[in-house]
Amino acid sequence: MNKSEVLITGANGEVGHSLIRAVAEEGKHEIVALDLREPDPKLEALCKVFYRGDILDNTFLEFISSKHRFHTIFHLAGLLSSTGEKNPNLAHMVNVEGSRNIFEIGRAHCKLLGKPVVFVFSSSIAAFGVRPDDDQTKPATERQFLTPATMYGINKLYVEQLGRYYSEFYRKAEEDYIRMDFRSLRFPGLISPDTVPSGGTSDYGPEMLHAAAQNKRYECFVKPDTRMPFMVMSDAIRSLIMLASAPCENLKHRVYNVSSFSVTADQIRAQVLKHFPNAEIEYVPVPARQSIVDSWPKDMDDTCARNDWGWKPVYGFDEAFDSLLVPKVRDRYA
Repeated sequence: MNKSEVLITGANGEVGHSLIRAVAEEGKHEIVALDLREPDPKLEALCKVFYRGDILDNTFLEFISSKHRFHTIFHLAGLLSSTGEKNPNLAHMVNVEGSRNIFEIGRAHCKLLGKPVVFVFSSSIAAFGVRPDDDQTKPATERQFLTPATMYGINKLYVEQLGRYYSEFYRKAEEDYIRMDFRSLRFPGLISPDTVPSGGTSDYGPEMLHAAAQNKRYECFVKPDTRMPFMVMSDAIRSLIMLASAPCENLKHRVYNVSSFSVTADQIRAQVLKHFPNAEIEYVPVPARQSIVDSWPKDMDDTCARNDWGWKPVYGFDEAFDSLLVPKVRDRYA
C-alpha cells in the first residue's frame, strides 16, 4: 500500500523538528519537508525529500507542487513575535503572503486528488489581544480578546480567517469545486527539552531550563509574576497529529485552543531551581517584550478541543519537569 504524502513547512523550526520525528515514527506517510535553512542531516534522513527554499518564491513552490500529491499539509513556517516586531513588513510578507502561497498548493492538490486536502495551521496565543480592563477570571475561549497587539498576532489571526475562507467560501457558487479542510491550533508557550528556541516571546520558560542545564546565567526578560499558559512540545505535536486525523464530521470549529498548565515566570524558576539548585536566574524585564506577554491571556480554554476530538494533555506542570523536561535536558547537556 502506497503511503500518502505530507508537506511540512517550517520543517527546521522547533515544532517542525519534533513533528517530523513523530510522523516518521508513525510510519503512515512520506514526509516532504520545506524550510529556508539547511536541514539537520538526521532530520533530512527521515524525509522523502527536504526542500530548501522560500515560501515567498512562487516558482519554487510551483515546482514542489508539481512533483507531489499532498493529502495533508502542516503549515508551520513563520516569523516569530519578537523578530516580527523588529521587522513588521517582513513578518507580514512571510506570515501572510507566504501562507497564502501554501494555501494555493493545498487548493491545487484538492483538485488533483479529487478530495479535500487536510490543511493544519500552527497558530498562537499571540492571536489574542487582552486589554487592561478585560476580565480574565476565566480562561480565554477561541472567540474572546481577538484584538492582537503584535504584527505576528495580527498575521496569525488573519491566516486563521483566510483558511476559513478557502475552506468555506472560495468559489462557493461552483457546486463541483473541492475546497480544503482547514484546521488550526492556537498554541500557548511551548517548552521542549530537545531544541533551544529563538525569537519567541514565550521563550523565557524553556530558556531558563536550557541555561540552567548548561550552568549558564540567565536574565529573564519578563517580571516574576507574569502568568501565561504553556505546554510541553510532545503534547503540542500529539495535538497536531490528533487534529489532522480527526474525522471531519466531528469538528465544529476551524480554530481550536490547546493548553496544559498556566504558571508564572517565578513558578517556572522555582521548578528549575528545584532540579538545578545552583542555577543563576535573574529578572531583567524588557519593556517591549513584557508588553507583548501582557497582551496575551493568562490562561486558555481548550474545552472545544477536548469535546470535539478528545484532546487532553499528558503532562501537567510538575510531571512535565520531573518526568520529561529535566531528565531529557540533563541527557542533552551531559
